Amino acid sequence: MKRTAFTKFHEELGAKMVPFAGYTMPVQYEGVNAEHETVRNGVGVFDVSHMGEFWVKGPRALEFVQWVTSNDASKLFDGKVQYSCFPNDEGGIVDDLLVYRINAETYLLVVNAANVDKDWAWCNKQNKMGATLYNASDEIGQLAIQGPKALEAMQKLTITPILDMEYYTFKKLTFAGVRDVILSTTGYTGSGGCEIYMANEDGPTIWKAVMEAGAGYGIKPIGLGARDTLRLEMGFCLYGNDINDRTSPLEAGLGWITKFTNEKNFIHKDALLMQKREGVSRKLVGFEMIDRGIPRHGYEIVDHEGKLIGEVTSGTMGPSVKKAIGMGYVPVSLSTEGSTIFIKIRDKILEAKVVKFPFYKPQ
Repeated sequence: MKRTAFTKFHEELGAKMVPFAGYTMPVQYEGVNAEHETVRNGVGVFDVSHMGEFWVKGPRALEFVQWVTSNDASKLFDGKVQYSCFPNDEGGIVDDLLVYRINAETYLLVVNAANVDKDWAWCNKQNKMGATLYNASDEIGQLAIQGPKALEAMQKLTITPILDMEYYTFKKLTFAGVRDVILSTTGYTGSGGCEIYMANEDGPTIWKAVMEAGAGYGIKPIGLGARDTLRLEMGFCLYGNDINDRTSPLEAGLGWITKFTNEKNFIHKDALLMQKREGVSRKLVGFEMIDRGIPRHGYEIVDHEGKLIGEVTSGTMGPSVKKAIGMGYVPVSLSTEGSTIFIKIRDKILEAKVVKFPFYKPQ
């Protein structure tokens, strides 16, 4: 198992460590629910150094990014981040990712931890235009400092103004005395905050500074367990659960990051455009339980007659919403808000209703 620049701190703090995407990672410290509420109400810090980072450089950089991703990267400007996906050539999704535009000839692609090797092979296979690609995944550490007090706490570590940064933008700055740190107003929790990227060797210095700066705000380290409940309450897709190589971005509600402009060509565009025109047969929906029971990944979704119509892709008891919630693919006819579906839990058929994302709406 690989270790991140912060693993020793997790171990010293008594985190429960588990294997994840080839790394030993903290799944929880004091408990998922308590950590979840820390992020919703204050500030928490996640080690997300297991994520992958690919540099794309050179005069053909934008051409490559446009071809390999579904969103329109030509709309990016220096300092802007974009959510996107890698469509495959069979109508599914290789991965979802973030695209950072550093400048006109430099982009940073941030991909999911479990998909780094697959994504790297895919990008190289698609690089017919000769962009310069570099896999920096093993060299970069990443922390997600999340919560409504996160930016205020982190402003103490840089003279560069960050409190007024717009959502999905970034700055390269000196942070905790370390130069060329990337700080972006992105995250996976729906509670605001930032994500910071640094060289691994600078990780311990930055960890200590972050914890010290956040001490007056009640900062706590947060594990992967709460990361999952936080993102699920927002209706954010998790690759491998809610989207995969066989799910279309249009089925998954990701039409908004799939741009069919005349100026942009991308992998499998024509087939996805046809799918958009003709419609899909199933959609990813959010639902909340009416009957008592907690849905889990892989549970069957059935109709009122008990006929199998889909399966739960993610599910939990939402700590903030105080409801059992889930996501799953159902036929389009049952995808509208208020539709009744049923979840099979331990041989019981329990009622649920389709609701709009997000489940959690910040006050």
